[in-house]
Amino acid sequence: MRAMKIFTAAQMRELDRLTVERCGIPYATLMETAGGRVVEAIIETYGPLEGKFFGVVCGKGNNGGDGAVIARLLWMRGASVVSVYLLGSLDEVQGEARANLEMIRKTDQSEAAIYGFARRMEFFEIAKEEDLGCFSAATSVFVDALFGTGITRPVTGIHEKAIELLNDSRGDSFIVSVDIPSGLSSDHAQPIGPHVVADLTVSFTGPKIGNVLAPACEANGKLVIAPIGTPDWLLDEVGAQLNLVEAPQIKAFLDASRRAAHAHKTTVGDVLLIAGSRGKTGAAALASEAVLRAGAGLVTVATAHSAQALLVTQCKNEVMTEGLDENEAGAITHPALERALQLAAKRSVLALGPGLSSNDESTRRFVREFVERRNAPLVIDADGLNALAPWPADLKGTDELPIIITPHPGEMARLIGKTNADVNADRINLAREFATQHHVITVLKGSRSLIAAPDGQVYVNPTGNAGMATAGSGDVLTGLLSGLLAQHPTAPLDATIAAVYLHGLAGDLAAAKLGQRSLLASDLIAHLSKAILQIGGAAERETSKPITTI
Repeated sequence: MRAMKIFTAAQMRELDRLTVERCGIPYATLMETAGGRVVEAIIETYGPLEGKFFGVVCGKGNNGGDGAVIARLLWMRGASVVSVYLLGSLDEVQGEARANLEMIRKTDQSEAAIYGFARRMEFFEIAKEEDLGCFSAATSVFVDALFGTGITRPVTGIHEKAIELLNDSRGDSFIVSVDIPSGLSSDHAQPIGPHVVADLTVSFTGPKIGNVLAPACEANGKLVIAPIGTPDWLLDEVGAQLNLVEAPQIKAFLDASRRAAHAHKTTVGDVLLIAGSRGKTGAAALASEAVLRAGAGLVTVATAHSAQALLVTQCKNEVMTEGLDENEAGAITHPALERALQLAAKRSVLALGPGLSSNDESTRRFVREFVERRNAPLVIDADGLNALAPWPADLKGTDELPIIITPHPGEMARLIGKTNADVNADRINLAREFATQHHVITVLKGSRSLIAAPDGQVYVNPTGNAGMATAGSGDVLTGLLSGLLAQHPTAPLDATIAAVYLHGLAGDLAAAKLGQRSLLASDLIAHLSKAILQIGGAAERETSKPITTI
């Protein structure tokens, strides 16, 4: 299925223009529809409008016009009092925004006896900070319609003060932001200055970067994506290469990779996991169990000889192990290469890295040559990535033999010769650049992990929480990804997206039960089945059909 596109401010302006020009939908209609969608979201979230007081804070641009439509519709649908606060003079407003605000001014002080009580619309033009005292303390819901997607610099003056007042009202009032919380840039994951912290944000047509990437996305509250009339066939015409992963996309992968009734263990995937070293066997144990919980039929862990005996006691009974040549420190070394390639020869998927150790040059040679000579799809994480840092310019994946890497920001920084701060400041572009340059599916882990494909598309994963920032969490992802890929090896990107989503969902389910503070990587594995069942539905529980006689 198509992924939901994430748009920049420029792309949204182009989409609106194309919708008006090609579809013949007037901009006034788009604004009216947008306002209606916000009112629907307010009613769905906070219940009936009757008896509630609303304050709609409008800027002088199109976002303020949306706010005027929202105010009018709230009043028409039964809100007791709707107060509209325009920051500026109506004479400064143009176009459809001016027309809709004019309607509010004309309705000012109107009253109607409906549902047994009087309703009132109020309109205020606010020219200076001291006039902001007209914000009513009795307001049930404030609607933030100050700025839309076009803001590029920090707000100051009266707008900054208005944002401060809105945030101070939280707890006594709910805050609903239109398109994006005012003060955030729609094109940046990092806040650019003071901004509204909303309880609910309604974003039109598709989410913006500031809606979905941390830390800016933390200001959304609940995020609702509302179509306003732009047809699906137009969405691909503005060049958006950023996508939001959704549950139906994961269900489609689970459906496509579901085992047939006549399946046996070799037909649902056989994974070789090269992992672990003396003192670092836990990573291999976690990853191997995750392979099996993902649904793969077989998993073998190849580890250093001196680590094998302990690893056997840590792994599930179903896991097989092999010993490989090692150095004095107990890490796999280059002489183990031929045996490792023999073990890899008949496997569906290979995984390399958790707990491997990367300090010895012989280990680094082993990793490099194994990656170059392997004959199956390969997942690389942790010390497998560190052994390749900086990433060799001539090392590339292919469609036939894909490479999938899963670095955290520190590992990514080492791969590309930058700092952690550099990576965190430009996650989308750096992940995309690496994926396209090296033809490698790149999972850049973190809050809202990114999956970058070799064709330049980047996918934002919405699941997961801070409790997953714990030792072994990445090892679980390596195993889960390898296990899913082994069941559907011709769809490496889909398997990767599904693994990242389910990994995060398992973390969310675990946190809901245990809390974030006490979360362990093993808790993620314990909740993988529930995550798969939640997305895959009843089909994941199917058993053999009974035979009856009549």
